[in-house]
Amino acid sequence: MSMTTIAPEQVNSIIRNQHQDPFEILGSHQIEKDGKKVWVVRAYLPNASAAWVVLPEERKEQEMQSVHDPQFFECIIDTQELTNYQIKVKEGDSERVFYDPYAFRSPKLTEFDLHLFNEGNHHRIYEKLGAHSTEIKGVKGVYFAVWAPNARNVSVLGDFNNWDGRKHQMRKSSDVGVWELFIPELQVGEHYKYEIKNAAGHIYEKSDPYGFAQEVRPKTASIVTDLDTYQWDDRDWMEKRRHTDQLSAPISVYEVHLGSWLHAGTNEPHKLPNGEVEPVVAVSELKTGARFLTYRELAEKLIPYVKELGYTHIEMLPIAEHPFDGSWGYQVTGYYAPTSRFGSPEDFMYFVDQCHKNEIGVIVDWVPGHFPKDGHGLAFFDGTHLYEHADPRKGEHKEWGTLVFNYARHEVRNFLTANALFWFDKYHIDGIRVDAVASMLYLDYCREPGEWVTNEYGGRENLEAVEFIRSVNHLIFSYFPGSLSIAEESTSWPMVSWPTYTGGLGFNLKWNMGWMHDMLDYFSMDPWFRQFHQNNLTFSMWYHHSENFMLALSHDEVVHGKSNIIGKMPGDRWQKLANVRCLFGFMFAHPGKKTMFMSMEFGQWSEWNVWADLEWNLLQFEPHQQLKTFFQDLNQLYRSQPSLYTQDFEEPGFEWIDCSDNRHSVVSFIRRDKNSEDFIVAVCNFTPQPHSHYRIGVQQPGFYTELFNSDAREYGGSNMGNLGGKWTDNWSMHNQQYSLDLCLPPLGVLILKLDRNKTAEVIKQE
Repeated sequence: MSMTTIAPEQVNSIIRNQHQDPFEILGSHQIEKDGKKVWVVRAYLPNASAAWVVLPEERKEQEMQSVHDPQFFECIIDTQELTNYQIKVKEGDSERVFYDPYAFRSPKLTEFDLHLFNEGNHHRIYEKLGAHSTEIKGVKGVYFAVWAPNARNVSVLGDFNNWDGRKHQMRKSSDVGVWELFIPELQVGEHYKYEIKNAAGHIYEKSDPYGFAQEVRPKTASIVTDLDTYQWDDRDWMEKRRHTDQLSAPISVYEVHLGSWLHAGTNEPHKLPNGEVEPVVAVSELKTGARFLTYRELAEKLIPYVKELGYTHIEMLPIAEHPFDGSWGYQVTGYYAPTSRFGSPEDFMYFVDQCHKNEIGVIVDWVPGHFPKDGHGLAFFDGTHLYEHADPRKGEHKEWGTLVFNYARHEVRNFLTANALFWFDKYHIDGIRVDAVASMLYLDYCREPGEWVTNEYGGRENLEAVEFIRSVNHLIFSYFPGSLSIAEESTSWPMVSWPTYTGGLGFNLKWNMGWMHDMLDYFSMDPWFRQFHQNNLTFSMWYHHSENFMLALSHDEVVHGKSNIIGKMPGDRWQKLANVRCLFGFMFAHPGKKTMFMSMEFGQWSEWNVWADLEWNLLQFEPHQQLKTFFQDLNQLYRSQPSLYTQDFEEPGFEWIDCSDNRHSVVSFIRRDKNSEDFIVAVCNFTPQPHSHYRIGVQQPGFYTELFNSDAREYGGSNMGNLGGKWTDNWSMHNQQYSLDLCLPPLGVLILKLDRNKTAEVIKQE
């Protein structure tokens, strides 16, 4: 039966993929014919030689006719209602039956959703955009939605349509620029992309910006994923976190790159029944057959290791999907997808769940400052500069070869804001460390004069980025109290870790980059010269209370020719190891939370190599075993002494005893507990010269137990110390009535604590 209800140009707009609302042409439409209302069903079916409309409830088929094109079919159905029809097609020698996507018009995005997204305030937009398994009109399938406002057309591509963009053309649902389509009968696990055409008809095949999973590199398709099937078992941890003041809690972070901590198929360390470490063979490069550990294997190996060492948190270099292993994860293409290198999203949920069961928090590095130019990613997404600035003076980091997000655009800001919340919501992470904050704050970051544009007031501050950062942090702590938001900010920008209501950026911690540089400069010099650089040890306390600082010795300090920590130290091997113990002993006694990179805990000699394992073979040698024991005991001491963490950021929590003894390169200070009268005394000798009678002043008389000595024999030290502790003398020193006569070990850190019970008992006897 010939039809006259559709014009050739309308058919051509579908065939040429030029119609922004294919629902106007395709699918079922009620029309009037011969004074009677009937239904017409139209379908564009490339590769089909014949087609029929199937009415399952009536158990009948009606043949469709070609109209204006051999693959454009339609037919009139004389019925009052037409619901849940199917289409049968003949393609070559095969036939198949499917539900017509264009029969499902119910949008998942409401007008309110679009309004919130358009103004940048849809905090759960990841539940609307992207690919979502759902059910419409009793038919299960997958709903796709993508923001591409400047595209001429958008189609869904996948294995299910042979990656043919003609078959599943999407509808532009609003002026906001969101395209959507429900494809019935698709299931979780389908691979897909978006085919996007710009005004000139140029085609871009893009992964889903909101996709929850991607194929393993080098493939780049997104994967339909359901994130709500995993059964979490961390309710107690999450409830405890809600009521925890992180600033007065112990935070000792083990920073790890999952891809190079250990590989499967290589020799790896494990303990023999007698507690000794079995000798293993060094792995300098990946061996044939080596592969990444999965998230579940990492849960079995990494979590017990970190727990044994006593760290409170694991911080992972970015685990969002990225195409190049050598980028360490900092060039992200899938912001909503944990990298498939190590397994599925559910596998990563299991890893986090197991961390929480073992009382270990999870911090993820987050990269909202820039993104790579890979063709399947966000760059030039809809044929225009959508996520990035069009002006390269604003939109490109030439030093990194990456693009800068346009924080002034509401939808881009919404993409990033919701992404930060997403990791807390769906994956129960406990914190983020925001990478390269300085690159976001300054318009002239790594740019020469003439290569950047001022803000509206003529300044160098990126005002839109500042407001974005404040908004993200405000929302994180509003939705997820007890969480961490840590800034890697390398400049003197004020109030980075102050609350937003005071005008701060809203982070609750900031990496202390100044302390890091001062310490590494100081420890790299020959101890004789340290007497002239006492300021390196003391300067941090001049500004410490301006921010909530985290002391970090991170991955950045052990790559690119910088040597590993032990390699930076002067002297012979014994002195190098003693210097490492001295550095970290001072670090854990100093106010501020702690972060250190993997391999430092056992004294790896070589730089971190992203392509290889850590040098686990070193643990067959006693000095490296002893260093690992040192870190176990140091973490145990730190977590057991509230004086070392409850007042990290309050002035009463720290007091110098003597910071001016540069002749001996010794400093001594007090750390006080916030909730009791307890305090500890730290004395640090930064030279190989021991001091048998070194006197420091203390406020209270009694017996001071030596809680910790970095020069102990079990750590590989010379075992000089104070035989378990010292009684005070009535000898005034450092403006105090009492003093301690101590033996300071070479390159050693002593931690002492007043034993109130023993002191009281002796006083009572007297």
